[in-house]
Amino acid sequence: MSSAMPQSEPTPIVACTVSRDVQNFDLLIEDMEAVLGENWGDLSFADALAFFSQPEAESLEFIALALDGEDEDNLTMMGEVIAQAKSRGIKVILIAEDVSPASLHQLLRKGADEFVPYPLPEQELQYAVERLNQQDTPPPRDQGNSPQLKSGSAKEGAVIAVHGLAGGVGATTLAVNLAWELVNVDENDPPSVCLLDFNLQYGTVSTYLDLPRREAVYELLSDTENLDEEVFGQALLSFEDKLQVLTAPTDMLPLDLIGPEDIERIIEMARSHFDYVVIDMPSTIVMWSETVLNAAHVYLGLIDLDMRSAQNALRLKRALQSEDLPFNKIRFALNRSPKFTDLSGKSRVKRMGESLGISVELQLPDGGKQVTQGADHGIPLEKSAAKNPLRKEIRKLAKSIHELGRNEAEAA
Repeated sequence: MSSAMPQSEPTPIVACTVSRDVQNFDLLIEDMEAVLGENWGDLSFADALAFFSQPEAESLEFIALALDGEDEDNLTMMGEVIAQAKSRGIKVILIAEDVSPASLHQLLRKGADEFVPYPLPEQELQYAVERLNQQDTPPPRDQGNSPQLKSGSAKEGAVIAVHGLAGGVGATTLAVNLAWELVNVDENDPPSVCLLDFNLQYGTVSTYLDLPRREAVYELLSDTENLDEEVFGQALLSFEDKLQVLTAPTDMLPLDLIGPEDIERIIEMARSHFDYVVIDMPSTIVMWSETVLNAAHVYLGLIDLDMRSAQNALRLKRALQSEDLPFNKIRFALNRSPKFTDLSGKSRVKRMGESLGISVELQLPDGGKQVTQGADHGIPLEKSAAKNPLRKEIRKLAKSIHELGRNEAEAA
């Protein structure tokens, strides 16, 4: 008599490690077992490409692609593994040891969802899997603190661009705090302000205001031809329900991802809905820098009192003048300027302007450690250090810009 006992279904494989030799990543084996029990497998790079087309791969939720320094000569195949996985809706976690940043960047650009260093920090694989699961159930697009923009708005906001001519001169600090001071410049009739972070690679406006970065920004940048009030509003985030911010994208993107037409569309959309549009520019000159320069009503070139700023200002002057672009439109601002009693420093500022053929129209005092502390906590100087000398000077600048705009509006 034959046995009629039912056969148990095989346990579905929900994840796989993909590596040259998984035994080189013994901690990964332990963590995979801790997170998934027996519901995971192991594949080589070549086997993974063949396995993805098999019916058994339909249950895969993610792969853990593990590599070390010896695998850097095989990046093409690993990139293909990532591409094939993503095309089938399989998430990818990179597990890397002794791999160069350039290689990691290349694989992340291929579409890897998460990166975890090896040796694995405690429970980090678990956290990475949880983040992947959260990505599968995103909140509705209308949730969060995105502003609702009015369709058909007909404002003509003033554009104020801030361009640091060298790294660390304080351009983002100025842009963020100037935007915040403009929001609060008139208690009776507060203007609407939008802050745009156009530094697609190292933009830190989100950090300075403690705001998250969202995929909606990349969606906006990659398809500006279909930009409308809804798309723009969903990409914006509100700070304190007053200041609207377009942060830099989640991932580091090439500066040429967008062109002059894209930038023009974004600026025009912002101008039509806000009284002031403050732009934090990358220090690098790109093909759309001219677009911002021409659109800006105020273009602030921020420098330090040092040789690198002087040389970069001279390079910028030559570049713009060689293309017949309006270099004279740039208003140079000196950060960390000498104190009133520092006669030697004042003399250096004067000589710097004369030697470069520029006028340093705005001198901002050194705000000291309070500036860094405020940025690290994600709050403007008005909230973290209201009496800071730099904050006071930025507030004066905001008032002068607002009064100038109001006077021009009344004259018109």
